[in-house]
Amino acid sequence: MAPMPEDVVDDRLKDVIQNLFEIQSAVHGYLGPETQQELVRKVRQLTTSLSTLSTVSSSLPVELPPEIIEFIEEGRNPDIYTRDLIEVVQRGNRYLKGKSEAFAGFRDVLAEEIVKAKPQSKSDVKLILEGRGVAELPKQNGEAGDEGKGSH
Repeated sequence: MAPMPEDVVDDRLKDVIQNLFEIQSAVHGYLGPETQQELVRKVRQLTTSLSTLSTVSSSLPVELPPEIIEFIEEGRNPDIYTRDLIEVVQRGNRYLKGKSEAFAGFRDVLAEEIVKAKPQSKSDVKLILEGRGVAELPKQNGEAGDEGKGSH
């Protein structure tokens, strides 16, 4: 089985990191003209590794939103874009959660009113609510004795 493009890119990236480490070591131990050829060879290796990485990585599917590209081109921090996007999503989630809770409340009130108006439909309402994941009929507000159920 052929290696996945991500694995090939990962290996090439490791090569680049290894080349950078070797250059760092060569620079740290630089002794003058006798080590210069070795340093030049390592820089050429790095250039080759970067070129290979660039070629291989172009096959990866990368989709960036145009907004983030514009944000970066304007010299702004992409972390700020990410933070703002997360805040927008959180606001939307809170809004949808509120709507969901409102509809659940409406469902409960509707079920309660249907049972009040037509007590014989109680089993049908209960069956429908169970199908929606509601364990039991909602308690009727302010009514004592609730058809023999006892206290609330």
